[in-house]
Amino acid sequence: MSHGKKTQMISAGRKPKWTQNVVNPPVQRASTILFNTVSEKKDATINRAKQTLFYGRRGTNTHFAFQEAMTQVEGGAGCALFPSGAAAIANSILAFVETGDHILMVDTCYEPTRDFCDVMMKKMGVETTYYDPLIGEDIHTLIKPNTKILFTESPGSITMELQDVPTLSKIAHEHGIVVMLDNTWGAGVNFSPFDHGVDISIQAATKYIGGHSDIMLGTATASEKYWDQLREQCYLMGQCVSPDDAYTALRGIRTLDVRLRQHDENGKKIADWLTSRPEVDHVRHPSLPSCPGYEFFQRDFTGGNGLFSFVLKQSNSKATTALLDGMSHFGMGYSWGGFESLILANEPSSFNSLRTIANPNFTGTLIRLHIGLEDIEDLIADLEAGFERYNKALTAHS
Repeated sequence: MSHGKKTQMISAGRKPKWTQNVVNPPVQRASTILFNTVSEKKDATINRAKQTLFYGRRGTNTHFAFQEAMTQVEGGAGCALFPSGAAAIANSILAFVETGDHILMVDTCYEPTRDFCDVMMKKMGVETTYYDPLIGEDIHTLIKPNTKILFTESPGSITMELQDVPTLSKIAHEHGIVVMLDNTWGAGVNFSPFDHGVDISIQAATKYIGGHSDIMLGTATASEKYWDQLREQCYLMGQCVSPDDAYTALRGIRTLDVRLRQHDENGKKIADWLTSRPEVDHVRHPSLPSCPGYEFFQRDFTGGNGLFSFVLKQSNSKATTALLDGMSHFGMGYSWGGFESLILANEPSSFNSLRTIANPNFTGTLIRLHIGLEDIEDLIADLEAGFERYNKALTAHS
């Protein structure tokens, strides 16, 4: 019997074998698993990859419940767990390449993903080609005989470009290439990866899955074709997570839908307000036509969240500092996805070291916001006061 997404988020991972007939599965901490007979030990060894208690690094019932929930909500055949989103990305890539291989990596990827390719993959003799997020069908011109992975991220990190994932996936599959997606923004809820041709969907569960800025966790959910390889090779890399973090993330799934909808509602209101500000050149919110690839958001996504960017008409570091310093409700921090609002600034020159192809075509400072669950009126007042400081600083230095 099929269920709607909201029902799945409440019921997934709640089999009695995990929960022991309570609402939430108990936190089961273990390294050593004891067997009463040789037969039990043999059975556990044979089924060690099938959510059977075998050894702590393979997981406990707490881990199995969370993995099952992620698989049911996001789709696919199984979910591997990692101590961070960056670890999920790095180990997913490692599971499918060897020396001499080639990776196609979207140029707007998460910065640690680029660093991993430029440092670790290069050291291992794996070549990376960065491609424009809006390349579409022309991706075929970059495919080589040794291309093994096409890595996507939609929207892109910081500058928010959306990709035509179904088209990219179709062309990649014609060449036997594994398609990976950093699906952290879609959270496995607003973008269904396996319905759009993705083979491995990766998330920093640190963000919206956890939802409270208090855990570090990564997930990689794979299709049936690639699940065994991902699971076993990541196990060989020693990847495992705390059962306490798995429990916290599983609990986060239960409220994921309502939190995302409120983040999205708040974010759209702030984005609309920003479009009328005289200081703002344009807003890069996926639901607005001013965001590159907006048409793919309209077609492929079922909703949004609180993370987006806007670009100022000018680049003035002193004025930007004045805007950011003194905020009451917007904190400055590198993660996002929690209940709190965040703000960070990126000068156009900073992208020179982060981009190969998709350098931004704007000259003003980019401000990335994460809109939390506070009252909208308070957030707007906070930004309004920030713009007042910004304008005073511009006048003082003109």
